[in-house]
Amino acid sequence: MTVRITANLRVSRRIPLLQTLKTSVAVALAWIISLWLLPGELPIFAAMAAIFVVQPSVNQSLGRALERSLGVVGGVLVALAIGLVFGQSSWIVLSAIVLCILLAWALKLSPGSANQLPISAMLVLTLGAATPTYARDRIIETILGAAIAVVVNAWIVPPVLLTPAHDAVTRLTLEIAATFDRVATALLSPQKYADLETLMIQARLLRPMLAKAEKAISQAEESLTLNPRQAKHREVLDADTDLYRRLVPLVTRALGMTRALRDHYDDSLHLEPTVQAYAIELERAAHDLRLLTIAPAAAAADNPVVEPPALTAPLIIMTPHPQHWILIGALMEDLRRVREEITGE
Repeated sequence: MTVRITANLRVSRRIPLLQTLKTSVAVALAWIISLWLLPGELPIFAAMAAIFVVQPSVNQSLGRALERSLGVVGGVLVALAIGLVFGQSSWIVLSAIVLCILLAWALKLSPGSANQLPISAMLVLTLGAATPTYARDRIIETILGAAIAVVVNAWIVPPVLLTPAHDAVTRLTLEIAATFDRVATALLSPQKYADLETLMIQARLLRPMLAKAEKAISQAEESLTLNPRQAKHREVLDADTDLYRRLVPLVTRALGMTRALRDHYDDSLHLEPTVQAYAIELERAAHDLRLLTIAPAAAAADNPVVEPPALTAPLIIMTPHPQHWILIGALMEDLRRVREEITGE
């Protein structure tokens, strides 16, 4: 039990050292500048704002800055009003905290603002006299600390999360191609039921990979928003995003093919001439799908040597055996749509 509690206090990976250093720089600058502009009180509010506002991306920092500033302004104003009317006894401080919690709930504030509201009210009522001048200075101090944190986060190498997004999209592309190859192989030789079930299990792994790629694309987009370096990297992210959008229906097609094969398979299927031609065409689709991950890298490296596409013309089929026409028809429709997504036609 003790081990489990201790494990909950730690994370598997540390936050990046650069973010820790940026937070330290932001806190130091906020403290020094606040002491210089607003002498007389320790700039606790500025330091707190700087600590909370430095986030993995500039866009997140700006959002957190607005949250904290709103929470502090609301908390300080509530504390000022209560302090002027009722004084500063312990029961008054407790009442102010509870009131701020209820107010945050009633206004449907975000967690950042909702937490900051009662904290600010408590600090104003306990650390200093609730006077208009003191309240004004604390608001200015908080906004100053938050602004400094945003500037520091944008100035000191803001992270660009393009590599995780590119890797996730590439892995998804290659896995879809591998699924096409596995289906093609299964069509060319007799299969056991266990083999078909394994094929289906492998195909189902495409869904979590698709979700992971979507999340990585979203995080990459987030890292470029308001990032001073976004113009340099936007073209790369746009290419990965475009490829991801083309992969979404391909995941559905790959799953549909695999499920149709499993549900309608029989031992004579591989003897069907149309099935053999279809398997070859599906291998070509896998080949061309892999080309989509190679072409951008070759273009970036000024290396135009890329294999030509294998999907040169739609497959023409003969009338299949009546026992197989449902499966072959379903496979052919999926292949037609796969070809459209890969070739862009």
